[in-house]
Parts: sequence; C-alpha cells; structure tokens
Amino acid sequence: MKTIEVVAAIIQNGNKIFATQRGYGDFKDWWEFPGGKMEKGETPEDALVREIKEELSADIHVGKLLHTVEWDYPKFHLTMHCFMCSLLRDALHLNEHEAARWLDMSSIHSVKWLPADEILLPMIEKEIALFQ
Repeated sequence: MKTIEVVAAIIQNGNKIFATQRGYGDFKDWWEFPGGKMEKGETPEDALVREIKEELSADIHVGKLLHTVEWDYPKFHLTMHCFMCSLLRDALHLNEHEAARWLDMSSIHSVKWLPADEILLPMIEKEIALFQ
C-alpha cells in the first residue's frame, strides 16, 4: 500500500481551533485540519509553514508536535504529523478549501471530520483545557 506523509496545523486561538472543509476528491465536504504533503528535504515544520501560506495565505507559528497519526485509508496509508500552531496575523484566506470554521470545544464534534483528523479531537480537548 502506498504511504503518504503529510503535516497538519491545529491552529489555536484561545479556546477555538480552525477547521477546513475539503472541496475536492473522495472526501469532498469532510472537515480536516489544514496542511499538506511534505516535499523532499523539508522538515515537517517547514512544510507546514509553506502549506499554510499556500492554502490560507497565512503566517503561523509552529508549536509542539501533538501527535503523529498513522491511518489506513482504502487507497493509501497516511502518516500525518500534527502540530499545535498559532497565527502570526489574524488574516486567513481560503485558497483551496470550500469552507472554514473556528470551533470551540462545545462545537468541535459538530462537523464531519476525516477519520485521521477525528482521532485527534480528545488530544486537542486536553490541550485546550490546559489553557483555561
């Protein structure tokens, strides 16, 4: 099975996280954390800064690695390095996604998450609770 290695930004603003809705592919309309594929020679952190700039026209601070997800989708195996992040400026623009939302912990389960992203939710809830 083919393996795809990606990075994902869990962008936090206070007690909210930023979620994006896919506008294409087999999982169109499902929700995910923004990010994308790593390029050869890139660190996960560098890839994440580049991907968020491309997808959201935003600059981020990459914080700690929350978790590396290993997930088998029907057509490929996913390795996804997920980092807690914050915006350096409040400007975000959707260049690739269909929609986006800031979700607080009471609404974090209100969207249809991709399976690999959904398993992060309990970890994110714990992380956010540390800041309250």
